[in-house]
Amino acid sequence: MGDFIRLTASDGHEFGAYLVTPDGEARGGLIVGMEMYGVNGYLQGVCDDYAAAGYLTIAPLLFDRFEPNLTNPYDDAGSRRGKELSAIIDHDQTVLDVSAAIDRVRIAGKVAIMGFCFGGTVTWLASCRCDLDAGIAYYGSNMCDYPDEQPNCPIICHVGDLDTAVPPDDVAAFQERHPEVHWNIYHGAQHGFDNSTRAVRYDAAATALARERSLAFLRDQVG
Repeated sequence: MGDFIRLTASDGHEFGAYLVTPDGEARGGLIVGMEMYGVNGYLQGVCDDYAAAGYLTIAPLLFDRFEPNLTNPYDDAGSRRGKELSAIIDHDQTVLDVSAAIDRVRIAGKVAIMGFCFGGTVTWLASCRCDLDAGIAYYGSNMCDYPDEQPNCPIICHVGDLDTAVPPDDVAAFQERHPEVHWNIYHGAQHGFDNSTRAVRYDAAATALARERSLAFLRDQVG
């Protein structure tokens, strides 16, 4: 289990983050980019799992610029609110918040970022604009809207072939622009397939395989 801490971005914005320290010497640092539902129990669980695998893991509260400590429920109202905030967020500011999180875990060595849904888009942008060693994007909702960005580190992506937020045509167009970015496609998996708290979307087999691939990628690129 981790703790909530405070960070300060370079523009003076103070915000929260969930930090988990591994037992023993850290393999490296890991930023976890939240879904549009916030740093909730599911995302904290992801952080706990990767800390257990040896990474100093931190999840910044990327909606704190709108409302501190905001989490949206997994219902129609929560989805609407998450989409509203995702649409108006300034990613120049998001990158500042991610950079502050990177600075906090850089003590562990190399640093990667992993993000889900909204956080998958943040993963792509941060991998292009920040000082990172690797990126892992899970079904980045608007990732394919930024094909002109150029990554500064190796990146892999996970997406289901039934994902309506990141449809196959968008993935194919992105792959054509960025053949260096490797996409893992999961047959029969929907958007949000990693989230076991949402039974209608969860795919245990896809989750396990994506987690295995992510850990192997982190071992190769971070430590």
